[in-house]
Amino acid sequence: MKEAKNRLTEIARLAENGEEVVITRNGKPVVQLVPYRPKGGIRWEAIDEFKKKHGIERIFGDIPEDFDDPLPEDFLLRPLPE
Repeated sequence: MKEAKNRLTEIARLAENGEEVVITRNGKPVVQLVPYRPKGGIRWEAIDEFKKKHGIERIFGDIPEDFDDPLPEDFLLRPLPE
């Protein structure tokens, strides 16, 4: 840990270059320094571009208000059709 403190800039450069660095205290791992990766997620701009390119106004049709309501019990207990 002490050595890592003294070499922080060097260690940070290793991570910037894609390496993963494990820092130990008394021979036991305590910190893992990894390259920063922005979080993924939905790219709303890309969706808008796709829709525009393909002439799509809406991805989904109308979703009924009761879409996520629980199903009636008799529906769940009914045997499957053969």
